[in-house]
Amino acid sequence: MRHLAKTLQQQGHQASRTLVAELLNAAGYSLQSNRKTKEGDSHPDRDAQFAYINIQVSAALAEKQPVISVDTKKKELVGDFRNNGREYRPQGNPEAVRVHDFLIKELGRAVPYGVYDLAANAGWVSVGIDHDTAAFAVNSIRQWWLNLGQARYPDATRLLITADGGGSNGCGCGCGNANCRSWPTNSASTSSSATCHPAPASGTKSSTGSSPSSARTGGPGPLVSYRTIVELISATTTKTGLTVRCQLDTSQYPRGVVVSDAEMAILNIKRAEFHGEPKSGS
Repeated sequence: MRHLAKTLQQQGHQASRTLVAELLNAAGYSLQSNRKTKEGDSHPDRDAQFAYINIQVSAALAEKQPVISVDTKKKELVGDFRNNGREYRPQGNPEAVRVHDFLIKELGRAVPYGVYDLAANAGWVSVGIDHDTAAFAVNSIRQWWLNLGQARYPDATRLLITADGGGSNGCGCGCGNANCRSWPTNSASTSSSATCHPAPASGTKSSTGSSPSSARTGGPGPLVSYRTIVELISATTTKTGLTVRCQLDTSQYPRGVVVSDAEMAILNIKRAEFHGEPKSGS
């Protein structure tokens, strides 16, 4: 209103911010904040993209090939911080936690990366202590395979992955592609491959079968240690029978790792015929 009044004054009008406010109110205007309602521009083939992913997932499941949905979950501060939820305690004796949520450097932050096995209705969560990078994402999937996947799918020849298209799962992330070079293959097959289907922009993975809560760090008490977080996630169950295994990943994953064009050129990447074009700028 102050800016509007100043502009009107510069044009020769006698106007104060109070008058501007009265005129705006009389015209039916009011102060309002933004509201998230737009999903943004979508690709003209967005529905077709989801349908294509669903067909690939259904076909892989029918062939008894492993299909997983992956995502980084909400990062959590480690320490005596307030956590949503309630628990039974002696009346008038709530657990005391910190007033402000400032990172405790000695304790750090937990980065849960969830892997949901669609056929088994089972989750795997790697809780990282460093950065959420593509290398961390790839190693989380690798640990799922080494600890659960290869025993559950001994005859698998390929792995299908559905993921969102951003962050450590970004389809344009060269570091993630490069890290896949060390993907472990089945002892029964040296030609195993991994196929990744990022969800279309402005979309979700819900239609491709992501876990409802495979990396939940919920609980009424504060997350005072990494062990507490691992135990809480491991105790996650749902009425549909979901079970979760969780493991702490103490490796370091520095940011800013760049993969050269030469390294990318030697990778055995085969793009899908349906919208397999590279992301703009990657």
